[in-house]
Amino acid sequence: MFHFFSKKRFLVDLLEGFVDMHNHLLPGIDDGSKNVTESISLIKGFQEFGVKHFIATPHIMHNYHPNTAATIGDALTELKNELLSENLMDVAITAAAEHMVDANFETLLEENGVMPIKKNYILIEMSYLQPSINFDVAVQKIASKRLFPILAHPERYVYLKMGSSKFKRYKQQGLLFQLNLLSLGEHYGKDVQKKAFKLVEEGLIDFVASDVHHMGHLNSLKEIKVTYKMAENLLPLIEKTIYNFY
Repeated sequence: MFHFFSKKRFLVDLLEGFVDMHNHLLPGIDDGSKNVTESISLIKGFQEFGVKHFIATPHIMHNYHPNTAATIGDALTELKNELLSENLMDVAITAAAEHMVDANFETLLEENGVMPIKKNYILIEMSYLQPSINFDVAVQKIASKRLFPILAHPERYVYLKMGSSKFKRYKQQGLLFQLNLLSLGEHYGKDVQKKAFKLVEEGLIDFVASDVHHMGHLNSLKEIKVTYKMAENLLPLIEKTIYNFY
């Protein structure tokens, strides 16, 4: 996809060997892939630009996506079996979860019902429209469990405006930030794109991931172009993500 005389390059050209540590590839357990056939199609689509290593992170969201280690494990097994059937032996996939910080989260944490990434990272999110009332307390309790909290897609929360001091306050609290690669295009809108650029440029992002739910997301990802300056800023984040989650 690279064009020598272009002032921009396709984002996916940067992703050879990438570890996608936030996605919704597991079949039939949240608002991501509907079935194992769709999961396989998505994985094959990622393979086209050199991504073969995934950490699936289905939602754990009280009353909406009440997943557990058992439901996630079953979906992972189903997908792994299909990968074998399709002879996709070079695909590596494990599972964790994306945890909504809701009224049930602290109970889940206390009962060791969370699903960390690589044993000591935990992916968390909030509502896009308003912050979780218990967010600060939840972050403290995560630290008490010796887990490192990763806030998924901080650029997408509408109450976190560009230039908001909350971004730096969250970082001071020990939060790591994971940017959605889709935010670098206009998939979520221009405001999210501008915020994504600013967070990258200010050095506030720690990790990047696709957060792909369906083929529409993957197709949008393939169309994103970035400037060479943005590519320079992204490459260390891509490398850091690979290093931490391979």
